[in-house]
Amino acid sequence: MALQIADRWFDRRKIDDDITLLWEPHVAAIMRCNIWHVRGRDRDLMIDTGMGIMSLRESARDLLEKPVVAVATHGHADHIGSHYEFDETIAHTLEADWLSNPRTETHLVRAWRESGKSELKVAHYDVGEELVTALPYAGFDIADYDVKPARNVRAVEDGAVVDIGDRQFEVLHLPGHSPGSIGLWEASTGTLFSGDALYDGELFDAFDHSDVPAYIRTAERLRALPVTVVHAGHCPSFGRDRLIELVDGYLTLRGAR
Repeated sequence: MALQIADRWFDRRKIDDDITLLWEPHVAAIMRCNIWHVRGRDRDLMIDTGMGIMSLRESARDLLEKPVVAVATHGHADHIGSHYEFDETIAHTLEADWLSNPRTETHLVRAWRESGKSELKVAHYDVGEELVTALPYAGFDIADYDVKPARNVRAVEDGAVVDIGDRQFEVLHLPGHSPGSIGLWEASTGTLFSGDALYDGELFDAFDHSDVPAYIRTAERLRALPVTVVHAGHCPSFGRDRLIELVDGYLTLRGAR
């Protein structure tokens, strides 16, 4: 059955005065990441950027009134596709090169059809058969698409501070899902942008570059945070009680509790 052309590629929802959630409704659910725009006094954050199939910057142009820093919570294809559209990118030292020199993990077709899809099936995820459920424009062929290299990638370590003027976020190194996974933690509000280190679903630790012992340490670290709200890389946001449930479930599953 031929795919229809989508009337729009991104949807969005305003969370509060500063935070807007964007997503790609026509990307397969397992690869449909949450894209977070955070408005700051001096500059804005774009935390993860989706698949890069269509221009995120163009779709979000009404939000982007200031310079933008594009943060990569990690270097998987579904989170870094549009980082190339922004002048400054932040990623952990261990994955900065995944953005400036895209590799197998960041190639859409390989990550889905060759590597990621088979690994997701092993983990019993319902991945479906198609990466996209509609076309962004006539003649689009996902087989011809590659992740574009990001510009001006700044490598950061645990404890770095991302300052946007009136808000400051601490970089938390949260390895396990991938070696350079990070979160952004705002202690003053208890807000955590967790990427794929924690979301309200079955956590995935079966990639070749995943690390279960590291993930266990990450889970224990997250459990100790005085979180008010988690804005994750996938699935709806949640509070501290749900964080405890998710972390304890993972630790029990992996025999760490």
